[in-house]
Amino acid sequence: MNVGFIGLGAMGRPMALHLLKGGHPLGVYARRPESARPLEEAGAKAYGSPAELAAACDAVFTIVTTTRDVEQVVLGERGIAEGARPGTVVVVMSTIDPAASRRIAEELERRGVEMLDAPVSGGEIGAMAGTLSIMVGGKPEVFERIRPLLECMGKTIVRIGESGAGQVAKMCTQLAIVATLQGIAEAVTLANAAGVDASKVLDALEKGAAASHLLELMGRRMVNRDFAPGVEARLHHKDAQLVLECARDAGLALPLAALATQTFNALMARGGGKLDSSAIVTVVEAAAGRR
Repeated sequence: MNVGFIGLGAMGRPMALHLLKGGHPLGVYARRPESARPLEEAGAKAYGSPAELAAACDAVFTIVTTTRDVEQVVLGERGIAEGARPGTVVVVMSTIDPAASRRIAEELERRGVEMLDAPVSGGEIGAMAGTLSIMVGGKPEVFERIRPLLECMGKTIVRIGESGAGQVAKMCTQLAIVATLQGIAEAVTLANAAGVDASKVLDALEKGAAASHLLELMGRRMVNRDFAPGVEARLHHKDAQLVLECARDAGLALPLAALATQTFNALMARGGGKLDSSAIVTVVEAAAGRR
């Protein structure tokens, strides 16, 4: 299959490279030519617009940041939809609003173009290692057609259901993550306020019932005040807001999600959007009068 890729940032670049390493002819598009250069040097062909890229491809992957970005790249002027032939598959790997994902899929289907929503979990480390978890919504036959490409980028690949289902699964993932981050930040703050060594508290927690990858990674960052970005807080802030929008559409109240979103709101207001998400501990500490 001739494959296209749009969104060549910290996640997209290694994901696209895995497709090349898998032997698939690759075309790329980037608003900034320098973003595409490492892929060109590896053997990809750069195109001047998403429409030109789509015209040359059987499948086009996108991993841009926001719902609006996806709508622009797919349906906007010189977007994928303008160039895609009937039967082309668009794979949206961004985390976006499930309702918007369904609307985009419906518009593409009217043009004879298929779409999968396939958001990922695993961060930059998972993207580089090719071990992402990929949650997919869309037609089963389209999923099976694209699955070999997804296997180049991910280790756990699950079709959740019809269009939009992958995005709902990602909302559930992000809800669990931001709520856990809130809990870890409060635990570290409590340990420090009670006058005990938070690092030793983590030693105990990491071997007990509260043990988790997030606790080990983010707890240590909080204790060590290491806020160099792994996943930038602005991205979890965006996703937390999407969780609340999804809950609203489902008629649900999610108090813990709302609390975590408010904490990320405060971190953004403090200018911490480009810090690692573990920096939410500074907000919890400030609210407790500890910093």
